[in-house]
Amino acid sequence: MSSETRPVQTEPRPTSSGVGRVLVAVYAILALAALGRSSYQIATKFGEAPLAYSLSGLAAVVYVLATVALVARGRRWFLVAAVAITVELAGVLIVGVVSLLAPDVFPDDTVWSVFGRGYAFIPLLLPVLGLLWLRRIAAVRHAEEAS
Repeated sequence: MSSETRPVQTEPRPTSSGVGRVLVAVYAILALAALGRSSYQIATKFGEAPLAYSLSGLAAVVYVLATVALVARGRRWFLVAAVAITVELAGVLIVGVVSLLAPDVFPDDTVWSVFGRGYAFIPLLLPVLGLLWLRRIAAVRHAEEAS
């Protein structure tokens, strides 16, 4: 009998190097910025623009969830990241259009107003990059499983 043991293979973190690190870093920065801004707005002037400030709070939660899910391992977290980033993209597109066509709906800006103009349009670009990254990771995993 051989006493060899097989090393336990753990799923590599797709965000452990390269572009993945940059993506997580940008998500983390945006999460902190959105969380700080929305917390201040909700705590001090919620009555002035409850919809806008609630949406900023939602954006913050989505960014935090996406950041955690991109760092975590496993298929379930991969799915959480995909859902969070898809919600983020839908949010920035919907709020972006509404804030342009009916600016009176948002008496104050949200993170996603005018497609994230207040954040150098990063909220518009980030989910696209995030979904492309997840697609790449899925393709790599699929290829590894097939071989």
